[in-house]
Amino acid sequence: MTPVRGAACLLLAFLALPPQPAAAQRKYLVEAGAAGSVLSFDAATDLNAGPGGLIRLGFWLPFKLSIEGEGSLVKPKTNTSSVGVNVTTISLSTLYNVIVGTNNSVYLKAGIGSTTYGGSCPAVAIPGSGPCGSAATIIGGLGFRVGIVPTVMLRAEGVLNRNISGSLKFSNFGGNLGLSVMLGSKKTTDSDGDGVLDGDDKCPGTPHGAVVDKKGCPVDTDGDGVYDGLDQCPNTPHGAKVDSVGCPVDTDGDGVPDGLDRCPDTPPGAKVDSAGCPTDSDGDGVPDGLDRCPDTPKGATVDALGCPSDSDGDGVLDGLDQCPNTPPGTPVNAVGCPAGEPGAPPKQPPAAGPPKPEAAKPAEPKPEAARTFVLRDDAFAPGSARLRPVASATLDSVAAALAAAPALRVEIGAYTARSRSEIDTRGFAGLRIEAIRSYLISKGVRPLRLVPKVYGPVQPLTTDTSAAGRAGNRRIEIKPLP
Repeated sequence: MTPVRGAACLLLAFLALPPQPAAAQRKYLVEAGAAGSVLSFDAATDLNAGPGGLIRLGFWLPFKLSIEGEGSLVKPKTNTSSVGVNVTTISLSTLYNVIVGTNNSVYLKAGIGSTTYGGSCPAVAIPGSGPCGSAATIIGGLGFRVGIVPTVMLRAEGVLNRNISGSLKFSNFGGNLGLSVMLGSKKTTDSDGDGVLDGDDKCPGTPHGAVVDKKGCPVDTDGDGVYDGLDQCPNTPHGAKVDSVGCPVDTDGDGVPDGLDRCPDTPPGAKVDSAGCPTDSDGDGVPDGLDRCPDTPKGATVDALGCPSDSDGDGVLDGLDQCPNTPPGTPVNAVGCPAGEPGAPPKQPPAAGPPKPEAAKPAEPKPEAARTFVLRDDAFAPGSARLRPVASATLDSVAAALAAAPALRVEIGAYTARSRSEIDTRGFAGLRIEAIRSYLISKGVRPLRLVPKVYGPVQPLTTDTSAAGRAGNRRIEIKPLP
């Protein structure tokens, strides 16, 4: 193996070493060392490769540079007569050092020097005595250092010695392996542990784990104020508010992050547009997603669920009904007023000619919904508007009856007892009505077919004022409308 190839193999082995943390790197001032060497000579010198040694002294400079003076001695023999010749080289070189890990480095070397072969040249050459005299040389090399301890290093390099004097120009190759002692060295630090030494770190207080640029300053790719490496949501839209780990905050849970949400108090479940504001397709004031009757006619009055009501049961919705207190059973016109009052459609004249007798029609069976269904107080959980399972059978019968008679509408009337209890307030009665309406709507009944009505303590079933008597008066009656 040639000296250069051996040095190259050592260099590859060194580069395979794992990197060490920058916090433990050291800054060097003076390097002194010695090494054993071998030099292979050009054929023009008539010299075989020979062993030797060297000493060196170097000074480290800023920008990863150092300068180094070196003196070496090898003693090869001539090819023709095996006469030993002393070959000495004195050189001055500049090194470019790259620190790797804790105490390791690789370097490139370039310099100039003078190589002396034997002693001074005699007046009469003696054949077989080898070359003599001095020649100016250019030095080039590649090497590495491996720290044994922080201030003592194993150093190896491969070198090229190029003769540039006179008409005869030739190159010698060699390598050396030895030790270097780093005098006056001191430990450098990376206080924030970001991989950039304090002397080069423009942002010395970087939080641990943050990704930094070459100057040691944190990187924040999405501009949310949480640095890359700490940001668990690195692609946050610009302008969105984030939490401590860089993830968008969505206070109202509508899918549009705070900071981009123009309507930050959207009710849970409401559908929103791209700006986070609720949509209301039918314009009834109840947002889509919460609106159980999303096709309410414009202008109709709706309840909290977005469903229209018809207080007087005349078939014209509240808000559109110009006569909202029409007596039950009274025929009305298109605006909810009794037929014949303003707004009624014009009457059609009778057809000419004598009326034709109508064929007798068979009596239609009375639909199931024509009877009144009653839910007692025990159909609800005590003191609440929550339906109990026992109510399902009755309400399923109502749903089936309405499915069998598509044109039929029913009134859901709530009756209370005479007391000052919360359960006997009109508002509480309305909640029980809404619970029943919600159940029937879930069974496919259209909301317009369910007319709510709170009667209060009128029409008691008993005059008993005991708790049992009051419970008997509390009831929901579901009865057909004309």
